[in-house]
Amino acid sequence: MVRMPKPIETPAQSAEPPSRAELVDHLVRTRIAGQVATPRENNLSHYRKLANGDRHYWFGLELGDRWADEQDVLAVMAERVGVVDDPAHRAGQDTIDPELTVAGLDRMAARLHKAALDRQSVLLATGHPGGLLDVHRATADALRAAGCEIVRIPAGLIADEGSVWQFADVAVLERGATLWHTHSPAPMAAILDGLAAEGRPQPDLVVADHGWAGCAAQRGLDAVGYADCNDPALFLAEAEGTLQVAVPLDDHVRDPRYYDPMVAYLLSAAGLL
Repeated sequence: MVRMPKPIETPAQSAEPPSRAELVDHLVRTRIAGQVATPRENNLSHYRKLANGDRHYWFGLELGDRWADEQDVLAVMAERVGVVDDPAHRAGQDTIDPELTVAGLDRMAARLHKAALDRQSVLLATGHPGGLLDVHRATADALRAAGCEIVRIPAGLIADEGSVWQFADVAVLERGATLWHTHSPAPMAAILDGLAAEGRPQPDLVVADHGWAGCAAQRGLDAVGYADCNDPALFLAEAEGTLQVAVPLDDHVRDPRYYDPMVAYLLSAAGLL
């Protein structure tokens, strides 16, 4: 008889944001961190492809030949994400250290606090709408309430044979009435180029993921983002100082509501609740 895993229940969101210890526990129980669903084989395959120069895994960053050794990539991922640091571990379970996730949230919160304090303009975008759309939407709501300008993207933008839209204040790629999962930097490039073409300023801050964050950081904008343990580019960019913050997490867990306590912690730490 095959035993099905016991469903993980999301704790009811309380009026108060979780403490650090409560959030760490929640991240592990919902597999946002801890023993995540992404297998070791997939992680190592992506590290190798990035090291071999496959631009799909560069997320719009210009990494040159600085990360041509996949063992160097693994070392950064072990340090900044908490994947298993043993190169001989080739298959099976891999991990994200929940303490590193919370530390990344704290760094992101500091940058969001500065944005609110200075009433900065902020652009939010996601290449993972199935998992992170509402994370960004809630962040946009809190920043607007604090006096920030949420950048409105130009109309009629096209990238990667799709349309670039704003949905709930978050830029996304749409094709055939479907929001697309994309690693591509092209949609963010279309937004930034479109703003310039209209004579509008670039955002003071970009909050994003995937190639949306990588493209913004590569263009010299202040950018923070989320990334999974099989997406090393943003962590390399943070290590080099190109990206300000990369928060490690599983970016598409079974229920998007699992991210709610994480968002509550982030916004509370940023002084936005």
